[in-house]
Amino acid sequence: MLKLRKGGHRELDKYFGLLEIDYDKGELLPKLALHKALLNGTAELLLVTDADTELDVAYALVFVKGVYGYNLIKYLGVMPWYRGRGIGLETMRMLNRRYADKQGLIAELPEFSYEYADRTRRLRRFFARFGYVEAETDYKMSGAKVNVYVKPLKNEADISPVINRIIRDFYCSLLTPTQMKRMIEL
Repeated sequence: MLKLRKGGHRELDKYFGLLEIDYDKGELLPKLALHKALLNGTAELLLVTDADTELDVAYALVFVKGVYGYNLIKYLGVMPWYRGRGIGLETMRMLNRRYADKQGLIAELPEFSYEYADRTRRLRRFFARFGYVEAETDYKMSGAKVNVYVKPLKNEADISPVINRIIRDFYCSLLTPTQMKRMIEL
């Protein structure tokens, strides 16, 4: 049985190396910015733990304080030695239950290189399985186009007209203006 628990700064330090492996450097936020987000409550680091072994099997870093009532699943991953066992599916179910009172959930899928093309296709299918739909946007991260997927929970309205404002709101709270200009194009 899996359980969800909130992690802190120690766990962020512990798993940041895994983020560096799982994500392209263009989408990886500075470690200090992630610590700032945990400190000021704009993000939660959630760890999925196997209740029998007490080992962490998956993680999610979610931006939770946005003006518009949406949460952004920034990073989501399964520990390499537990992949292929359905843990990602169960993790997403837990996230959906945890944030069921929000307007919706947002996921970003940047298109960095051909190296990640297969990963992007799999993630599109993964998010579609949970009811995420693509929102139209001209959003770029570190120069790469970002596909934004939204799972409406309370409101079925298309948020494409305001998605750029929603995304900007998440990043303005933790990136400096210089970092914002270098990394995020909306």
